[in-house]
Amino acid sequence: MQRVRLRYTKRGRLRFTSHRDFQRAFERALRRAEVPMAYSAGFTPHPKVSYANAAPTGTGSEAEYLEIALTAPRDPDKLRILLDESLPTGLDIVDAVEARTPGLADRLTASVWELRLIGVDPAEAARAVAAFNAAEAVEVQRMTKNGVRTFDARPAVVSLESGDGGTASETQLSQADRPTDQPCAILRLVVRHVTPAVRPDDVLSGLRAVADLAPPVPAAVTRLAQGLFDEETGTVTDPLAPDREAGPA
Repeated sequence: MQRVRLRYTKRGRLRFTSHRDFQRAFERALRRAEVPMAYSAGFTPHPKVSYANAAPTGTGSEAEYLEIALTAPRDPDKLRILLDESLPTGLDIVDAVEARTPGLADRLTASVWELRLIGVDPAEAARAVAAFNAAEAVEVQRMTKNGVRTFDARPAVVSLESGDGGTASETQLSQADRPTDQPCAILRLVVRHVTPAVRPDDVLSGLRAVADLAPPVPAAVTRLAQGLFDEETGTVTDPLAPDREAGPA
């Protein structure tokens, strides 16, 4: 049985698809592309697809990951092209490797996020970021199925920086993920995957709590990268790199 790991995106209007919506679209793409999928046993067999740490509904992403199991070997790059052609524009399969090492989910320990705060002066955002970084604890609240939960969002944040949205970003995102050309503040956030999970909206709640920063419109949030956090360099590494570097299974 061959296992293939894929990186896919959620861009433009497709950022508003839920994880369940994506699952349905991806399973349709598997059938259209005639992928020789392995299926689970039982009364209602389903294709063996493992999803890892999906982004929240409403956020864009350049770095979502999943793994599929095949009953017959396929070239990963050709498989990527077939699946990409079978998915709507915005849900794009951008990378594929044969799984040659264990533990993909274990390598997704941190994320890099971009938060575009339209209508927020960059200097005001910089002051709020400085207050957040200087705080020893930043308590935020989140509504859960069991009621309101209060937790400290500060320990999970590795770094939080501010910039001017009027300049070009180094990231290659679609224009649909940059909904306006007007100047705005951009925050770049690196956050560890901890329990409870600290999401970009929790950090925005923290900025409101410590510095009264309240964007006039909802922030445009995009995950730029996801993978292992390198303590020495302070960067988030490519989780598919070990599979590329490993020899054939």
